[in-house]
Amino acid sequence: MRGLFVTGTDTGVGKTEVSCALVAAARAAGVDMVAMKPAQSGVTPGEPSDADRLHAASGGVEPLEALCPYSFAAPLAPAVAARLEGRAVSLEAIVERARALAARHDAVLVEGAGGLLVPLTERETYADLAVALGLPVLVVARAGLGTVNHTALTVEALRARGLVLAGIVLNRACDLDDPSVPYNAGEIARVTGCELIASLPYARDIAERQRFLRSRLAGKIQF
Repeated sequence: MRGLFVTGTDTGVGKTEVSCALVAAARAAGVDMVAMKPAQSGVTPGEPSDADRLHAASGGVEPLEALCPYSFAAPLAPAVAARLEGRAVSLEAIVERARALAARHDAVLVEGAGGLLVPLTERETYADLAVALGLPVLVVARAGLGTVNHTALTVEALRARGLVLAGIVLNRACDLDDPSVPYNAGEIARVTGCELIASLPYARDIAERQRFLRSRLAGKIQF
């Protein structure tokens, strides 16, 4: 399977924003790439979800349910949200869906939820899904204080499972002043041995931010 697995160091770090930018950049470059969100939680009727955003970035070439087989109302880990609804998430079904997408398109980007060890099923985490798919992993990290530890732990967990680290993106998701921001990229590179692909500043205007993301990430990731 050709593509990319996107994980985060935490929830709310901008995985979907970065994933949408990557897919849009790939498609603009002539690569028929689609994005998959295997499971999403905290879905509010009438409001655009992560899967909706990824579906739009993918050009609407697949039905939404093909890209996101599991959606839950509670803003919890998919395994927990599914349990509350009396449902179950199947790793095997997700892998089968991803392979079907890969057979129809040049590449598939798979976006996780929260961090790498978030429970996906009653037995497996997103790390298990990444292993099953065999895709290189892009880590999206918060740009503020604490990110060095969170990023290093994520990279360590990836390497312990034999997963390929595609790179790290630091994403500044808010405009709060943080004295660690000028130093985080260098410290993460020093601790993990991996240079950052991009360190993305905050932009209040969403359209401007999307344009900036696409311009900064285009050509940085090989699919």
